Amino acid sequence: MIHLIIGYIFLGIGAIFLFFSALGIIRLPDVYNRLQAGTKASTFGALFSVIGVGIIEPTWFWKCFVIALFIVLTNPVSSHAIARASYKAGVKLWKGSVVDKYKDYDKDHNKEDKK
Repeated sequence: MIHLIIGYIFLGIGAIFLFFSALGIIRLPDVYNRLQAGTKASTFGALFSVIGVGIIEPTWFWKCFVIALFIVLTNPVSSHAIARASYKAGVKLWKGSVVDKYKDYDKDHNKEDKK
């Protein structure tokens, strides 16, 4: 009985993270900020949800563990690839963005590639 309560608490926490992830994707101003909200919050939301299911149904725990590991490894990498492709495609930063560290990095590496 106690494992059901703990599992449902994890599912609730996961739902809250996923809700705020969706809210951030809708409300934030540019693709880079949206990716941050979509990556961090959705990763935690999915992890808590999968762990909650694994606690509620103990026979599925190892399957849920593998799914959680896959999410932790692939979600940040795919978000990074989307952000880099967006930057290379010329998607502009939001006017309120303060720092563009990739700008100087990209210029230096393009010079080295041309040599």
